[in-house]
Order: sequence, then structure tokens, then C-alpha cells
Amino acid sequence: MLQKIIGLKTLFFSLVTFALVYFFMVKSQVFWLKQIVIVEQLLVVFLAVVIVFASYFNRSRLAYLSLLWLLYYGSISFSPPWSTWLAQQGDWLTLFGCCALLLFSLMKDRGVISVHGLYRLVAISVVAVIVFVWLTMSEPIILFVKALPNLAEFSQVIRLELPLALSSVVIVWRAMIKADLVTSALAVSLLFWLCHQYQLIELPISLTLTLLSLYYVLVIAIDAYFLAYRDDLTGLPSRRALNQLALSLGRKYTLAMLDIDHFKKFNDTYGHDIGDQVLKLVAKKIGSVKGGGKAFRYGGEEFTIVFPGKSIDQALPELVAVCQAIEAYKIVIRHPQRKTKQERNAKNAGKNNEFKTVNVTISIGAAVRENKQSFAQALKCADQALYKAKNKGRNNVSY
Repeated sequence: MLQKIIGLKTLFFSLVTFALVYFFMVKSQVFWLKQIVIVEQLLVVFLAVVIVFASYFNRSRLAYLSLLWLLYYGSISFSPPWSTWLAQQGDWLTLFGCCALLLFSLMKDRGVISVHGLYRLVAISVVAVIVFVWLTMSEPIILFVKALPNLAEFSQVIRLELPLALSSVVIVWRAMIKADLVTSALAVSLLFWLCHQYQLIELPISLTLTLLSLYYVLVIAIDAYFLAYRDDLTGLPSRRALNQLALSLGRKYTLAMLDIDHFKKFNDTYGHDIGDQVLKLVAKKIGSVKGGGKAFRYGGEEFTIVFPGKSIDQALPELVAVCQAIEAYKIVIRHPQRKTKQERNAKNAGKNNEFKTVNVTISIGAAVRENKQSFAQALKCADQALYKAKNKGRNNVSY
């Protein structure tokens, strides 16, 4: 169970960060109250900018959420024709906001200006209708529960509190099992919405929405950074991130180039899908290198480890440990899914037909940066050492 809660840290830091900013704003009202009129005037424009920004980076869930915030703020601030009706539908508004966030937490980010964007707008509309029908037609269910001796008191929460609680649990659980900033942002938005609807927030709605909008922009910016500097397959920093690190390195560092041995032959034997599985598992081992090493995916089956401020004598034991750990690691790979029902139900086939255990090895070439060497020259020396390791029989560290 604990292994599934990979997003707990992301959710925790998101909640703590937003809470700290909120309490700071509460304690510093003397400073920002003078600017609240400007905030109110610019919020609509700012929310529109967030929608465009989120749409550009295909963070459609935040784009739709910002659109709903814009509609809500416009409804309570500018008195459109529907504002009177909306003011009388407090329960619907509370539950719809929660259910909309539930919908966003269950869907994937897709392009806003596409057929998927149209489907999602229809889905939001359907949720609004379902919530209205539920609040209107739930009376028979409440009367039925009231007639049951042991559940009479429970009937008071069926209409509103129960669906709110169930939706909130799912939203928070999704944020806990997904290490995803957007999903965590939805949980933070849920907390704000419930606190706002139950009048637990001391700040004006305009200022709180401004804070939320800034938070969404930060989430999108961080996601865009990881998209640019993280390798999608392995999760390691990419070659672009390696080039960025090179700009900040001092005069002393050690570089290592790593290559999975006979990986092309492995791909030809088992297929590229299983080859991708192996790449991810090997990358995980390489990424756990000790001694201050920073691992990157260089390209294909090649990886790079940088040891800032370390000599080659300090880096070698860590590289040998990585080499040995991968050699000893038994990688369990899943075969392609069997097609027939008879094959799927064949109990006598045993696990070996569905899983296979393989071992792979890596070759490592290491080089320390010499005086007046550029990063590219030091990397070339490490690459030459890698060829030396391959010529020595592979599965070793050469320098």
C-alpha cells in the first residue's frame, strides 16, 4: 500500500507551501489592502492569461479549472443575468465545484483546442446537470433511509455531505498515488473551495483566486521544466540537463560514460517494449549512484554520471558499485500479453510463460577533467575510456 503513495510528498509540499503563503497574506493585510482594488480589476485578465498559458502547455485540466474560476468570479462580481439564480443555489454550487474537481482528477491532460477539449466541456456540463438532478431528486432516498432504524441519523448527510466527502476522498487519494503537480493542485483547489463555501477563509475571494492563479502558473512552469529537462522513459535528467549542469561545474570533476552491453542484440531478441523496460530498470540503478554522482540519460542505451568536485579515485568505487549492482540485479520482464483465452487461463503454464528473468551488464568509461579541458573534451575522454572497457570484455570500469 505504501509503495502506491508516491505522490504524498508532492501533495504535502503543495499544501504546506500554499498554506504558508496564505497565512503570510493574512498577517500582512496592512500592506496589500491598499492594492486590493487593483487586484480586483486585474483578476479577470490574469485568469484569462492563465487559461491561455495552461492551454499552450497542454495542461488542460488547469485551463478548464481556471475557466470555471473566471466564470464564478464574473458571476459574483459583475451581476450577469444568472447571478441571482446562482446565489440561491449554494448547495449545487458547492457540490458541483467538488464534482468538477473530481472529474479533473480522473481525466488526463489533452489538447484544449481539439475534439478532446469539446468532449471535456460536454463532460463538465453533464456533471453540472447530474449534480442538479441529484440535489433535486434525492428526497425519496432520504425518506427511505430515515425509515430504517439504524440509519435514520445518517439520512441528514446523504444529500450533500456524503457526496462531498466521497468526492474529496477520491481527489486526495488520486493526489497521493500520483506524483503529479497538477493533480496536487486540484487537491489544493478542493481545500480552498470547501473553505470558501463554508466561510473559513479570511481573505477576499479576489486575492485568494490571485494566489491560486499564481500557484497554477508555477505548477505549469515546473511541469514545463521537467518536460524539457527530464527523459520521459527513464525519469532521469536528459542530455539538455547535462549541458546545463556543465555550465555550472567548477574546475574539478569526474565524468563517466555508461553503456548497456549488447543492448541492440537484446532488443532484437525480446523486442523494443521489453528493451524499454530494461532501460527503465537499469536507469533506476544508475540514478541511485552514491558519492555525489549525478546521473543523466545521454541517449539510446548510453548514460552519463557527473561527480562534481571529485577526483577519479573518489569516483571509481561508486562506479564499480553501480556496475556490480546491475550485474547482480535480476530483471523480471513481462512478456507481451497472451492473446487467446486458453493461453490466459492455462494454469499449468506456470509463471515462466508470463515472466522472464534476465541479467544485463554495463561498461563504464571514466575520465577526470584535466587542466584547460572543456566539458566536451572531458566527455570525449570518458567516451574513449568506455571503448576501452568494451575492448577489455565489457562489464568493467576503465579510465
